[in-house]
Amino acid sequence: MAVKNNLKAPEKKVGFPIPVSSYKMILIGLGIVLLGFILMMGGGSDSPDEFNYDIFSFRRITLAPIVVLGGFGFVFWAIMRKPKQDKEN
Repeated sequence: MAVKNNLKAPEKKVGFPIPVSSYKMILIGLGIVLLGFILMMGGGSDSPDEFNYDIFSFRRITLAPIVVLGGFGFVFWAIMRKPKQDKEN
């Protein structure tokens, strides 16, 4: 005798896999990454005969990479976060 399984598959929601609010967070994170790259710019010399030690400043060597990595981390968090469910469900 065959046993029937009355389990139903859960219904899938139709829509985007990433909510709209996450897209806003992703854009903010990309802005942070862009700010980090802007902080890395500059420090060149006008004359090729002289060396400018400004390329080794705290801003370019330490601060800017931390800002870039923080921006990428923020983007990763924005993609992976689980949005709050509506109370109507």
